[in-house]
Amino acid sequence: MYNFPNRALFTALLIFSVCGFAPFSLASDHDLGLGRMATPEEVAGWDIDVRPDGMGLPSGQGTVEQGEEIYEARCAHCHGEFGYGGGTRYPELVGGEGTLTTLDPRKTIGSYWPYASTLFDYIKRAMPFGEAQTLSNDEVYALTAFLLNINDIVDEDVIMNKEALSRVVMPNVDGFIDDPRPDVLKDDCMTNCVDEVVIESYAKKVGVTPDKDE
Repeated sequence: MYNFPNRALFTALLIFSVCGFAPFSLASDHDLGLGRMATPEEVAGWDIDVRPDGMGLPSGQGTVEQGEEIYEARCAHCHGEFGYGGGTRYPELVGGEGTLTTLDPRKTIGSYWPYASTLFDYIKRAMPFGEAQTLSNDEVYALTAFLLNINDIVDEDVIMNKEALSRVVMPNVDGFIDDPRPDVLKDDCMTNCVDEVVIESYAKKVGVTPDKDE
């Protein structure tokens, strides 16, 4: 007889194969018989997104000076001093004004982002890289104030909080339009098709794709 390496696992698989679908057969239309309702506290832990109009911004505040200190300690090693990239492979955060219609657009916070609340939302959920969600709300507000200030969008003496951030109007707020084209399925090309499709990597062009030797 085959000696199953893990008898506990074998037993669990056997039970599931026989009874695994029983909860579904006993469940009503609204109750699958699995898990439990999440508590308000558990939901609140995941409900951290911020909308373009500022809805979802939490309590807290920070200053440009505080944000500069946090940036130098937690962000500058990737994004460079004052957000200019510094030759790193990470996106620059400052500059780019007037470049979006050129052949080499620089999509930074100041030149491209349409909503200031997106800055808080992204930092809070995803930064610093590898240490996401380790910053407090006060620290995120401070970083937001600093980054908006070095992009010449808010004054140096601003006290950034949910009310102040909701009032910020980004330079490119009108730079996005709705796509009027209908959602339709396109048939595959069968005749008179392009012989070859060449895809050039923009990421490699701007130096954010590591070489194979690295």
